[in-house]
Amino acid sequence: MLSTSAKDSPRVLVIVGPTCSGKTAVSIRLAEGLNGEIVSADSRQVYKHLDIGTAKPALELRKAIKHYFVDELLPDEDFNAGTFGERGREVIAGILRRNKLPIVVGGSGLYVQSLIDGFFEGPGADEEFREAMEAHIKAGRIEVLLNELRKVDPLSAARIDPTKPRRIVRALEVYHLTGQALSSLHREKKVEISFHPLLFGLAWRREVLYRRIETRCEQMLASGLLAEVERLESMGYDDSLNALNTVGYAEAFSYRRGEISYEEFVRLFKQNSRRYAKRQLTWFRRDKRIEWIEMNEEESTEDAVHEIKGKYHQNISR
Repeated sequence: MLSTSAKDSPRVLVIVGPTCSGKTAVSIRLAEGLNGEIVSADSRQVYKHLDIGTAKPALELRKAIKHYFVDELLPDEDFNAGTFGERGREVIAGILRRNKLPIVVGGSGLYVQSLIDGFFEGPGADEEFREAMEAHIKAGRIEVLLNELRKVDPLSAARIDPTKPRRIVRALEVYHLTGQALSSLHREKKVEISFHPLLFGLAWRREVLYRRIETRCEQMLASGLLAEVERLESMGYDDSLNALNTVGYAEAFSYRRGEISYEEFVRLFKQNSRRYAKRQLTWFRRDKRIEWIEMNEEESTEDAVHEIKGKYHQNISR
């Protein structure tokens, strides 16, 4: 990762963790107590009409505390980590100018990295190349694409989640357009970071976290996740869009097309949610700057908020 700003730069709180770890509740209470505004680092909450399946903060909370990158785009609009990083740094600068505390909160590790470290996103899209790659994906030839990437950019091939084929395509596209590996371009481009991030992660025992995830999945179903997906369909959206090709929505669309039973839909929804949380933890555990707050069923949101506020005040008083 690229180095961040000097220790005397303005502080920015960054709250991370897997899905269902309580990030929203903690960030709201921190914003209330520290005169803060929230910068959402969530790759799906930025989209309108995706409410239940993204566990978007309630509208009344967003009215009480200013949120950025929530409900800003339609599901078929392009958005990526590089764009988020650039725009997010502009938002943070504006928050600091108003003498408020920026609080970054989210579970999308790549978005957090782009914001606080910066990375080179590469050239624009080559639609003809992407169409050819999409044909490989639809034919189930993802391993073929991954093997090709291993030849030209082994570093990116090792880092990319093979269940995210469009990230494989993007790395191949960058090489196709520039003749250089995406991983090497990331190292070449330096981004000036004008703030100092203080990173905190919310950590649960795995069995407790998985129980919380299953409970949330059931709550989403009871709250009308399938009705939300039906409304999205009526607006012309489906899981061919990147915004909707994600846990919860992808399984729901598959069920509505009759590809799986309701029981299988629920099973996959819970299983893939647990797997997503595991991937998030793997990503965040690599960042040694994160100070982990141990959560448990007795540890209240207020306890976590009190601990983070104390560490924040200690840091700014040094």
